Amino acid sequence: MKMKMMKMTAALMVAGGLIAGAQMATAVPAVPDAAQVKATHDLLAAMQAEKMMRMTAGGSHYADDKQRQAVMDKLNKTPPEDIYRRLAVPLARIISTETATEMTKFYLSDYGQRVLKMNYNSGAQLYPTMPTPTPAEKEELKRPAYLKADQALKEAEPAIHHEEFVLVTEIANGK
Repeated sequence: MKMKMMKMTAALMVAGGLIAGAQMATAVPAVPDAAQVKATHDLLAAMQAEKMMRMTAGGSHYADDKQRQAVMDKLNKTPPEDIYRRLAVPLARIISTETATEMTKFYLSDYGQRVLKMNYNSGAQLYPTMPTPTPAEKEELKRPAYLKADQALKEAEPAIHHEEFVLVTEIANGK
């Protein structure tokens, strides 16, 4: 009885994984096209991905402060355009063109700029807060296209952070 239950649980997990994989495959193609890479590149520029990279590098563990400073120096010497270019292809496999386009529009808006400033330029906060949107911005934030894109980007955050870490490691190793 216990063995049957374990087999059934394993079969359900495999089936769930296949279904989830099929859903992801339909949402974002395995090999992104040029338009998708361009949309992701534009999103990274709008999000100021070079600052995300510095946050990732700053939060990483190093053997000593000298090694941390060496990595930060290399990262600071890397042009933002190079960061966008190198992250665009792997992230285009994760982020759909629609999500990238909608979120680029958001981050280029006045409210999106205030959100970025709060994320990158404010001090450490135990409970981070979002800036207060104006009534017009509140309406914009209720649009179904934005809500869908925001949710998709939130779901992709672990993969985005992974790709950031991979790139920080490559830059630190001189690649």
